[in-house]
Amino acid sequence: MHAEGHRVVIVGRSPRKTQAVARELGADHFVADFTRLGEVRELAAELDAAYPRIDVLANNAGGIFGERTLTADGFELTFQVNHLAPFLLTTALLGKLGVVLQTASSSARRAGPLAVDDLNFARSYDVAAAYSTTKLENVLFARELHRRHHADGISAAAFHPGNIASNFAAGTTSRVHKFIVTNPLTRRALLTTPDQGADTLCWLATSAPGTDWQPGGYYEKRRPATTAAQASDADLARRLWERSEELLASNS
Repeated sequence: MHAEGHRVVIVGRSPRKTQAVARELGADHFVADFTRLGEVRELAAELDAAYPRIDVLANNAGGIFGERTLTADGFELTFQVNHLAPFLLTTALLGKLGVVLQTASSSARRAGPLAVDDLNFARSYDVAAAYSTTKLENVLFARELHRRHHADGISAAAFHPGNIASNFAAGTTSRVHKFIVTNPLTRRALLTTPDQGADTLCWLATSAPGTDWQPGGYYEKRRPATTAAQASDADLARRLWERSEELLASNS
């Protein structure tokens, strides 16, 4: 996207790594740790002050972790990083957004019933299930964002980038995920390159919503794809949005 002349702004957790990528592109950069909602609020304020318009917001941060851990804000780590922090950033910037893209995952299909009254997995926790559930939440968020704000000029979509050969999931305690991303044979056989993983994101960001793709949808390899049946539950999407707002209000 940068090579095509688009102005790209980099946001990352590591100051050193974020600065290095930004320097390579000659891009602006900001640093925020999504495990700390105060930093997400500061990031939103900085972006709001720096740019009169954000044509595309790509919510790409996320992870699969280990045993159940609470952040300093009191939320389960997977839920906060994968859903609540991007939800906070997006809703704080609604007035200047054009397209919002949610990096979801095909693993949303494996999510169990979403318990809106237990988003922190206090009743039951499994590392892989927590990841799948939050990826379902990404799809629900995109669809509810479309429903609520499409009339305001915002187009939203969720997509699966593929299984990427990066350091994603290297720190997880999920044996299956850890084996896939760290074993040289499975990395070559099952994973794709970061450039390939970015393809659908770049396509959504640079093509025309409503013409090339339908807002509110879920995409894989540039095509509409099926995901969990729960992702089509409009009432569930509404309740997830409202509960997310309630949790953030109690944290502010």
